[in-house]
Parts: sequence; structure tokens; C-alpha cells
Amino acid sequence: MGAGLAIVGLTLLLVAAVSRPLSSTPITPAMVVVAVGVLVGPLVLDDLTVRPTSSTVRTLAEATLAVVLFSDSSRVNLRALRREASMPVRLLGVGLPLTIVLGGLVAMALFGSFSLSEAFILGVILAPTDAGLGSAVVTDTRLPQVVRQSLNVESGLNDGICVPLLLILLATFSGAGGESHPVRVLAEEIGYGLLGGLAAGGLAAAVVIIAGGRHLVDDAWRQIIPLAAAVLAYGIANALGGSGFIAAFVAGALFGLLAGGKVAGMMRFTEETGAALDSVTFLVFGAVLLGPVFEHMSWQIALYAVLSLTIVRMLPVAISLWGTHARAPTVAFMGWFGPRGLASIVFAVIVEDAHLPHAGTIVAASYFTVGLSVLVHGLSAAPLVSRYATWYQAAAAKSPPALESQPAHEHQARGVLRPP
Repeated sequence: MGAGLAIVGLTLLLVAAVSRPLSSTPITPAMVVVAVGVLVGPLVLDDLTVRPTSSTVRTLAEATLAVVLFSDSSRVNLRALRREASMPVRLLGVGLPLTIVLGGLVAMALFGSFSLSEAFILGVILAPTDAGLGSAVVTDTRLPQVVRQSLNVESGLNDGICVPLLLILLATFSGAGGESHPVRVLAEEIGYGLLGGLAAGGLAAAVVIIAGGRHLVDDAWRQIIPLAAAVLAYGIANALGGSGFIAAFVAGALFGLLAGGKVAGMMRFTEETGAALDSVTFLVFGAVLLGPVFEHMSWQIALYAVLSLTIVRMLPVAISLWGTHARAPTVAFMGWFGPRGLASIVFAVIVEDAHLPHAGTIVAASYFTVGLSVLVHGLSAAPLVSRYATWYQAAAAKSPPALESQPAHEHQARGVLRPP
């Protein structure tokens, strides 16, 4: 354990030391920490002794996702989103379900022994996107605002939406095996998750509005409130037998809605904590989860990963944008930039403990897809952003594209901290 902690600390220090120069290269921090993880993992140095099924791995991954879900949902301005919902609603309401369905159908075709539930579990695992793996896509102001913010909002909300879908599929499989009734399991997971989220989000907002309004909250402690709310939501739901992820997501959304403009000034500590946990999770991912996949690689897993990052993502996005008058470069750009990251890792870790007949293949396909996404989306972000920005500026000079020129409310991007 001591050697493992030393590796984590040293890796974070080294990435911090070169973080500014990295921002101007195609090499992303996620690529670096995953590469270090693979290096210190069992394939090379074998310095980390944590097993993939270790409770440490699951606890780390779940804690990270809970904090990120709270941050993501709290930073999305729901009132502004209702006014400018066309693009995000299309991506989440049409593109996301089609991605899951297509991902499940491709899994059925490539992995013939999968049950229907297993195929669609894999589809759900790899449906959420992680904008933080290609941050230039959602932060470069040369790009159309509506495109940047639609991808940002999609990334911030789709992992929360996929949580109950994954629970439904796992409960269905569990019920088919006779272990428990899926309706009861689902009602507890979602119901108690909602209860924990509403309680924690409402209490945190009350502290900000009532105690903060009476100047009872010290400035330093204001930064603690969002993180404490995320922990409280997750803890309540877990204690009751519900989903801590749903709780964290709902708590963040309610906190952001009720606290309003007060949220922006108190999220920095929570966002920094989430970013640090995210880096550690990707390091462990490279060492403990991704490395062993290469020992059991098959052409079906490799092909599924390629298809998941291309056709399975790009075709549903193209369908969801049908009728918006989005031009072909915009459709291709938005379709390509659907990186798979933290949520997919956590979902796969959960499935690994679910005792599915083909859990090994499901998690191997999931981990390899995430690893490939970290590489290809990281390397392609800067050059494709520049190319698309050049096209957009030229097109706007001639005849401004209707959809691409629409304004959009600025939602802070995941993994991009506000200046102090």
C-alpha cells in the first residue's frame, strides 16, 4: 500500500510540474497518468498490488464519480437550458438512447454468446461521454458556442441519465436469475437515491441561503458545503440501499437550482477534489484495469472498441441532428468527440462485481474502449479543433451557418477550473 501511495503522489507531482506545457501539446494529463499506470502495472514493473476486484478500486471509482456527478449537475444552469434546449435535448433524448441500442446490437453481433441484457449493459456502460478528455473541444472560443456548450451539457448530464438505465438492466438480469425481484431492487435504488439527493441538496441550499444570508458561514467553509453535500447524498442513499450516484446527481441539480448564482463562488474546492480523484482513478485504471486487458485481447474486443468510438457514436448523433440544418463538418465534429471516460470505468467496475456470465468480456471491452478513447480523442482534439475552427470562420465570413451561429448559455466545462 505504501509503494502504491508513493506512485500516486509522485505521478501527480510530475504531471503538475509539466501541466502548463502539456496544455499546448496533443498530450493530455489523462494520457500521461494512464501511461504511467500501465507502466507500473502487472504488464511491466508490477509495482501496484491492488487487484481489479479490490474494494479499494471500487471505492475510489465510486467516490470520484459521485463528486463529479454533483459538480456536473450543479454547474448546469437549468433555467438557461430550458430556453436553449434544442441541441442538448436532441443529443440526450435521441442520440443517447440510439447509442445504447446500437451499442447493444453490435455487441450481440460480435459476442454471440451474450444475452440481450448483457449486450445492452455493455451499450449503457459505453454510452456516457467525458468532455474532460478533450477539453479544447468545449473551451476553445473559436468554435461555435452552441456546439461547444451542447457537447459540454451532454457530457455533464448523460452519465447521470445512464445510471438508472444500468440499474434497470442489472436488476432485470438479477431477477431473471431468481436472486431478487427487479421491480423492488429498482424502486429501492432509484427511490432512495432520489430521497438522498433531495435531502442533501435541499439542506446544502438551505445552509447557503439561510445561514449564508445571515453571515454565519465563514468564507473558507463555504467551499466545503458542496463537497459535504455530495458526500451526504451518497451516504444517505447507500445507507438506505439506494443509488449513491443518482443521489449525488440529484443533489447537485437541486443545489444549483436553489442556490442559483451563489454556487459559482463555492465550487472550486469540490471541482479540484474531483479533478484530483479523477487523475488518481485514471492512474489506477491504467495499472489495475487496463493492463490486464491486453493479456486477454481478442479481435472482437478490438473491433467493438473501434466501432463504439465511431459508428456507434457518430450515427446516432447524425440522426439526432437531422432537421437542425447543421452542416456536415459540424455533424462529424460532434459525432467524433464523444470520449469515453470516468463513468464508463465506474460502470464497468460495478458490472465486474455483478457476477454476469460474460462479465470478463464486458469489462475488457469497456476498459479497452476507454483506453483507446483516451489516446485517440486526446491526440485528435487540438488538430481537429483548429481545423473545424478554420472551417467555421471561413463559412461565417461568407454566409453564417444557421445552427452554428446560434448563441448558447456558457456552462463551465468539466475539468476546467474557474480562475481564483
